[in-house]
Amino acid sequence: MWLNKLKIAIIEKNPNALGKLLDDVPQLQDPKEIQEAIYLLKEATSLMESLRDETKASMKQIKKNLDFLRSTDIPTSKKLDIRT
Repeated sequence: MWLNKLKIAIIEKNPNALGKLLDDVPQLQDPKEIQEAIYLLKEATSLMESLRDETKASMKQIKKNLDFLRSTDIPTSKKLDIRT
């Protein structure tokens, strides 16, 4: 059952489900299940690394966009000038 949930979490690219599953790793006895779990855990690691890289790239792009918007902002005075 745990292996099936792990497969679904990988297919759905669901980091929250992966985290919960990794918190409750069962004791596997069957060598075939152990091999499958090893393969799936390697795949989950690869998925999490790619999601991390995508997030990192998105954050860099957001920072560039904010820097650009700030550079084109018209400077305004924060003081009320009532002199005539």
